[in-house]
Amino acid sequence: MSDSVETTDAVDAEVTEQAEPKNRKSLLVEEGDIAADYIEGLLDIADLGDDGAIDMDVEGDRAVVAVTGEGVDVLVGDNGEVLNALQELTRLAVLRETGERSRLMLDVAGYRAQRREVLTALGTEAADKVKASGEALSLEPMNAFERKVVHDAIAAAGLKSESDGVEPNRFIVVLPA
Repeated sequence: MSDSVETTDAVDAEVTEQAEPKNRKSLLVEEGDIAADYIEGLLDIADLGDDGAIDMDVEGDRAVVAVTGEGVDVLVGDNGEVLNALQELTRLAVLRETGERSRLMLDVAGYRAQRREVLTALGTEAADKVKASGEALSLEPMNAFERKVVHDAIAAAGLKSESDGVEPNRFIVVLPA
């Protein structure tokens, strides 16, 4: 009798494991939908509603909402400051609706996509410098998104890195092998 219970438990565990990714993905889609509705309302208020298009996707473990169109680049601001603030407001809107903290990524006018390319190159170049010199290298302060991209590029180059400092002056230190 205990064999059948173990088999049933194993099947139940397998079914639960298979269901979790679908449930997680549907939660991320829901986050994206809530965020898209929130952003659409803001675009209307800013009188950018007719010019902006909103695309929602799920990448890895986060919902991604992209706003494109003429005139929406004003929502990026200097060095992405307006975009970062808008992303936080959007995450709060998702939290209010779902009760769950969101890791939603918001991109406006392709700013984050372009920034990702630049930061990946920066991380690769920093790793190359550290490999050549054998000495740790500190980079300029960056926001959390930027640090994540650079950390990933350094790891892909085979080195380790760590963040140091306190916001808004938190920076990356690239460590020798």
